[in-house]
Amino acid sequence: MPTITSLGVGSGLDLSGLLDELEEAESAKLEPITEQKKSYEAKLSAFGRLESALDSLRESATALNDPETFQALSSKMQGDAVSVSTDNTAVPGRYQVEVSALARSQTLASVGFATEAELDIGELSFNVGDEAFSITLDDSNNTLEGLRDAINAEDAGISASIINDGSDTPQRLVLTATETGEANQIAISSAEAGLQAAFGFDAAAPEASDMRQTVAAQDAQLSVNGIAITSASNHVEGALQGVTFDLQATNAGESDALTLSRDDGAIKDSINDFVKAYNSLQESMSSLTSFDAESGVAGELLGNSTLRGVESQLRNAMGHVGDGDFALLSNMGISLALDGTLEVDDEALDEAIEGNLESVSAFFVGDEESDGFAASLDTVLGNLLDEGGTLDTATSGIDTSIERLGERYTSMQASIDATVDRYRTQFADLDALVSQMNSTSSYLTQQFDSLNAQMNQ
Repeated sequence: MPTITSLGVGSGLDLSGLLDELEEAESAKLEPITEQKKSYEAKLSAFGRLESALDSLRESATALNDPETFQALSSKMQGDAVSVSTDNTAVPGRYQVEVSALARSQTLASVGFATEAELDIGELSFNVGDEAFSITLDDSNNTLEGLRDAINAEDAGISASIINDGSDTPQRLVLTATETGEANQIAISSAEAGLQAAFGFDAAAPEASDMRQTVAAQDAQLSVNGIAITSASNHVEGALQGVTFDLQATNAGESDALTLSRDDGAIKDSINDFVKAYNSLQESMSSLTSFDAESGVAGELLGNSTLRGVESQLRNAMGHVGDGDFALLSNMGISLALDGTLEVDDEALDEAIEGNLESVSAFFVGDEESDGFAASLDTVLGNLLDEGGTLDTATSGIDTSIERLGERYTSMQASIDATVDRYRTQFADLDALVSQMNSTSSYLTQQFDSLNAQMNQ
């Protein structure tokens, strides 16, 4: 049977069009799988939105479960000599800070050397603070540049540079301690006489060699409320509990005033952040379970049992009852509206924070005997969000369903391809058969016509 390279060519039938229609009809079997997969993916995305909103709520609840949140302080510094930062251990109060001296790094400078001058060969030993190292000068590095580079390569508390002073011997080696304070003075020595004469330095005998001190190491000197403090650094920690001073300038005789006070605004902001996170979660859940009667469009999780469980657990958690002066959120001006969101009475919340912050903290943080509201809510959110929790179980089930649908799709597509290939083979055979029959018919017609012509002669 002849081979047909294009369906319908031999028979004149539209077999290619018919095969396309059959393939389209077979492919329709994939549509339910595709639609079901889209539905699962939409649910997975919806659970992702829900998880994100729950994470935000948990983050805000974690802040309210931290006692430091209710110990927030604001600092105000009058003057330019000192800047400050505080942590939760700082104590409210007013402090006078006077800076009589700033900490400085020591700087040493050598005498001038001619450009490209060669230094003596030998070893130089350096000490600065707790650091000690040695540099060996030989034929490969016995220049000022070589010595400078070798010192910097040690990265051990000394920075080296070369200054050109414009004289006949312009090159001068300058060494600066990388840390401030008298404890970080530089000492240099060498057993080689020439190197000792050129670069040796001992603070006890500063003129015993050609190396000179151009800037003396100095500790910072300050006082807080009249108490003298010495610091090797201008970054002073621990002088005042919970406060770090950064000294900028001296102000001898004109102390700067530091005022530390409780930051009620920051505390209120933390509570309001929780309210915003909770309301955002409620809006997300409302959107995911909505239904528009006119359009017939429903939220991805409308009627979903997992979401109903989440809502139920949250309602129970929000009903937490404390043991102190504030037993409920509503006692401090935070009430539940009809739409499920929280509303804040600013005046009542301000009064609670300003007048009874200890009880506000106790409600959220709890004590040694019982968890506060924030800890109880965190436990609920952990059951929802942690690995193996409610959402993890729900999304894992959806992932499994999507994976199985993918396997079904692949299997169905293979079946469709096999069916279409079978149709194509059958149509090719049909095309070839009809083509052969047409050829036979044409041949017989020609023979009969020829026979008739002979009989009529």
